[in-house]
Amino acid sequence: MNTTVNADPAELAKFSDLAHRWWDADGEFRPLHQINPLRLAWINGLCPLQGKTVLDVGCGGGILTDSLARSGATATGIDLSTKALRIAQLHALDAQTSHVTYREISAEAMALEAPASFDVVTCMEMLEHVPDPASVVRACASLVKPGGWVFFSTLNRNPKSFLLAIVGAEYVLGMLPRGTHEYAKMIRPNELAGFCRQAGLDVRHARGLSHNPLTQRYWMNDDTSVNYLLATQKPDSTAL
Repeated sequence: MNTTVNADPAELAKFSDLAHRWWDADGEFRPLHQINPLRLAWINGLCPLQGKTVLDVGCGGGILTDSLARSGATATGIDLSTKALRIAQLHALDAQTSHVTYREISAEAMALEAPASFDVVTCMEMLEHVPDPASVVRACASLVKPGGWVFFSTLNRNPKSFLLAIVGAEYVLGMLPRGTHEYAKMIRPNELAGFCRQAGLDVRHARGLSHNPLTQRYWMNDDTSVNYLLATQKPDSTAL
């Protein structure tokens, strides 16, 4: 397990500078607020969250973590952005969200501290922002219990995703701050699936996430050419 901090200081600074905007549903993180019900429903449909222990890796200001807790899970969010975590903690207090905890710790360090401790691990919109995404995948695989689920979401790397996710979303429509994503850091589905298998996770489901900029509507489908999600599961040794 890589024990060095797997983080890009420039990426941390980028999101720290916007930390105060995390819970502004009409601000820079509006797309996350809009897709959150979709990804939450998908996770809950595959692995009902009631009574589960869940870890949200790269939680930022806690948009997904808070929803996981409100769905009946005991949720822990981890991130390396101090400012984002403070916003997440303040929101939990203000919204009186119970069964949610936030910690400033990397996925790799958490894996060394608490291996096989969670029923579900989520890692959404985070892998494309770290120097070594495979290391994060390995950490997530270590953190989940045998038989547990690990969910990832990220951006595909191809000309279409460059045009839509970077040129369109950041420069033309202004849906995201310019510089949010770097094309070279995007991850093809077969690459992410490879990281998962190397970490001992079985890939169970893949879904795409599409967006209509005119209607501002998001929906899930089978098109993984731009935004996509993977559902993976750690084999249960007791079932062998």
